[in-house]
Amino acid sequence: MVRNLFHKNPRYFPITANTPRREIPENLWVRCHRCGELLYVKEFEKNLKVCHKCDYHFRLTAAERIALLMDEASFIEKDSDLVTGDPLGFVSLGQSYGKKVAETREKSGMSEAVMSGSGRLDGAPVQIAVADFSFLGASMGSVFGEKVTRTLERGLASRQPVIVSSCSGGARMHEGIFSLMQMAKTAAAVARLSEVAIPFVSLLTDPTTGGVTASFATIGDVIIAEPGALIGFAGPRVIEQITKQKLPPGFQTAEFNLDHGVIDMVVHRRELKATIGRLLRLYMGAAKYGS
Repeated sequence: MVRNLFHKNPRYFPITANTPRREIPENLWVRCHRCGELLYVKEFEKNLKVCHKCDYHFRLTAAERIALLMDEASFIEKDSDLVTGDPLGFVSLGQSYGKKVAETREKSGMSEAVMSGSGRLDGAPVQIAVADFSFLGASMGSVFGEKVTRTLERGLASRQPVIVSSCSGGARMHEGIFSLMQMAKTAAAVARLSEVAIPFVSLLTDPTTGGVTASFATIGDVIIAEPGALIGFAGPRVIEQITKQKLPPGFQTAEFNLDHGVIDMVVHRRELKATIGRLLRLYMGAAKYGS
């Protein structure tokens, strides 16, 4: 049984589906982004932030994702001291990139868009990196790429499986070519892992787009996606504008990508840990990773 990942204790508040949004108390109820159902926060969080009516998977923070996948109290964070620089002196709408990053750190509580480290999954040692969309859309800058690469390299050095959970809006434009270079850097690290047959499980969550999709995220030994996740390079509206064609229903959803051979599995959030655990036992051997 997956433990509750959250620690709020909201009180009951009388509310109906017709209650105006402005009258819905914060931290008590949340409205589903897909079907509009009102979800009581306490039950919503017990259900791992998945709508009980339409099964819509809300986004998780990196800390919540790690709590979902790692055995309790087993995760040890690495590379939290890596700091984003401003190689281009980038300024947008009168605000410097450095100031934007500082504001995002304060708001999100994260030092960067990726949390990485080591831990155990069903008792098995693994290396893990998890992206958090709340930090500049989990765009891939130089520190993002470095943390993912170091996670892969630790897997290589320790001969432990690597799990990377992705969600991203693509390359971080604030860093220009330095951001684009992370695509080759991370892909090369995956290749080195593959050469010695250490498994790399790539988990795609909503949304996974741009340079992340075009590099390490889609070259895992097993590529898993959560239901309904948007997975692609450019967004559907951009593609329609360029091609002047109407895209098929469900284009770029996890299910569409599964049907067209882009990914290997679509797995419900409540089954993710058990599924990855079984895969690791198959790859690494039941004797080492338990039966």
